[in-house]
Amino acid sequence: MIIILTGFLVTFLVWLPFLLGGKGGLFTLFQNYDGPNYLVIAKSWYDKAFISSHFSLPTPLEYYPAHLPGFPITIAILNYLFLGPTAMLISTLFFSILSAIAFYLFIYKFKLSENPLWLSLVFLVFPARWVAVKAVGSPEPMFIFAIIASIYFFKSAFDKVENNLISKKKSVTIDLFLAGVFGAIAQVTKSPGILLFIAYLGFLGYKTIKVKRNFLKDFIKPAIPLFLIPVSAIVVFCFYKIRTGDFLAYFHSGDNFHLVFPPFQSFSQNRSWLGDFWREDMVWQYLLGALTVILLLKQKLYDLASFAAVFFTATLFIAHRDLARYSLPLVPFTLIAFDKLIQKKEFKIALLIILPAIYLYALNFISHNTAPIADWAPYL
Repeated sequence: MIIILTGFLVTFLVWLPFLLGGKGGLFTLFQNYDGPNYLVIAKSWYDKAFISSHFSLPTPLEYYPAHLPGFPITIAILNYLFLGPTAMLISTLFFSILSAIAFYLFIYKFKLSENPLWLSLVFLVFPARWVAVKAVGSPEPMFIFAIIASIYFFKSAFDKVENNLISKKKSVTIDLFLAGVFGAIAQVTKSPGILLFIAYLGFLGYKTIKVKRNFLKDFIKPAIPLFLIPVSAIVVFCFYKIRTGDFLAYFHSGDNFHLVFPPFQSFSQNRSWLGDFWREDMVWQYLLGALTVILLLKQKLYDLASFAAVFFTATLFIAHRDLARYSLPLVPFTLIAFDKLIQKKEFKIALLIILPAIYLYALNFISHNTAPIADWAPYL
């Protein structure tokens, strides 16, 4: 209950200045990218003719398939009870609180924190980009919830195997199936969900080779339910084929791909989506990501480290100014890695000092990250 109330309160405090009419009022929350794009999808389901005749956003029609259908599905469901933009905010709020609950259950069950409640409360207010994302229409809360839930069941399955709980064999199968289901939900929400599948295969391969187990029994069989993740991506592509006529519409969505080689192209001056040359903060983000992987390995949390390592490695190849948003799925694992520090009195004092900065950052970001929408009627 404390997590639910705190989660709602944090978001409500960010909403409050806009609810009171500041900086464009409530519509500023609705206008924040990429919320309007997901609203368009929830209304049109990628139908180009419908989009061009009903919406006036200066967004190329081929760009919409870059936004996967998972989050819009929740908007469409809630739209039966609330108007489109309101349904979008409620969906984001619901999954942001659900992700914090899932995080608490995860660290509590597997004893990953000295104080699970405190670490979960920190998760609700840090980092600042997460606070801003949770207050507008965005798929990240749903994506992060699905990732945590998937890893929860994956870790549950292998903990039972490691402890030789033979009587739990059926339970292990169910856990792996649920890991695949929630992994599939992550995949249809945001494309980096496939990294979860890669991390799982990497961990299974490591365990199989390390203990010289039977390849068929200890690698292939556990991996079968996890194939729900790539299969869900194929289902999305089939849906794109039906709605747009292009099976590979996601890959034909224009300037949407920010994975480039070699790494650290975020400091290039010749790429789009990078803005100015003030990017030292990105170096600190890389450092935090690297420390997350190293500390998880040091703590012998190899299953968590496998995902953190795969996801962190992917961020090294991202050429986009909003690296903080792309790195958000790493946050739960960073908090776990730094739990001993976060539990200290010194950290609590420091967090108290910077809370106003986090709040002001969120307000400032939301106030300026808006789409030019002249007519709201089609979104309702």
